[in-house]
Amino acid sequence: MTTITATEMGRNLSSVLDRLEFAGEEMAIVRNQHVIGRILPGTPRMTAREALSDLFGALTRDEGAAWLKDSRKLKTSERMRDPWV
Repeated sequence: MTTITATEMGRNLSSVLDRLEFAGEEMAIVRNQHVIGRILPGTPRMTAREALSDLFGALTRDEGAAWLKDSRKLKTSERMRDPWV
C-alpha cells in the first residue's frame, strides 16, 4: 500500500485518482504522521463480452443448441423490447 500525505493528495488529486483507477493502487493518507484514512480502487468494469465470455463453458452442447433454437423463434419486436416501457 502506498502512503501519501494529505498535502500531497490535495496538490496532486488528479494523478492520485489516475493511480487508483488505472494502476489499482491502494493508498493510505497520512496527516501529522499518522494514518487518517485509506483510499481503495473501485470495482473493475467489464464489457458485455467479458461478462458473458464464460457462458460458453457453462452450457452443454445440447443446452446451447436449445437456447439458440428458442432465441430464433422470437419475433423481432420481442427481441428489441424496450425494458423501460
